[in-house]
Amino acid sequence: QVQLVESGGGLVQAGGSLRLSCAASGGSFNGHTVGWFRQAPGKEREFVAAVRWFGTLYADSVKGRFTASRDNAKPTVYLQMNSLKPEDTAVYYCATGTKVPGTSEPREYAYWGQGTQVTVSS
Repeated sequence: QVQLVESGGGLVQAGGSLRLSCAASGGSFNGHTVGWFRQAPGKEREFVAAVRWFGTLYADSVKGRFTASRDNAKPTVYLQMNSLKPEDTAVYYCATGTKVPGTSEPREYAYWGQGTQVTVSS
C-alpha cells in the first residue's frame, strides 16, 4: 500500500512562494493521478490540482499562480505556489489511488498524506 508524505509547508507573507512536495513510499504513483487538496478551518476539503501523466488540471482559484509537476523516478509530486494570498491558508494534502483520472472529488481518492500547513500572512 502506497504511503504519501507531504512537506514544504510554512509561514509566508502575501505575495510570497512555497514549494510543497508529496513523496510516495511503499509503492509508486504508477502513472495514476495525484491530487492536491486543501482544507481551511471550518471549511470542506477543496480541490487544488490533479496531476495526470498527460497534463494537470487546476482549480480556478489557483490557476496561473500554482504549478504542479511530477517526478516519477523518485517518485515525488510537487506543488509550486506563487503569489500566495491569505485565502490560500490551509492544510494541504496530496492523494492518489483514484480510478477516475483527473477527478476533483476527494472521495474518489484512496490514499492520503497527513497534510502540511500553509499559512499566508497579510
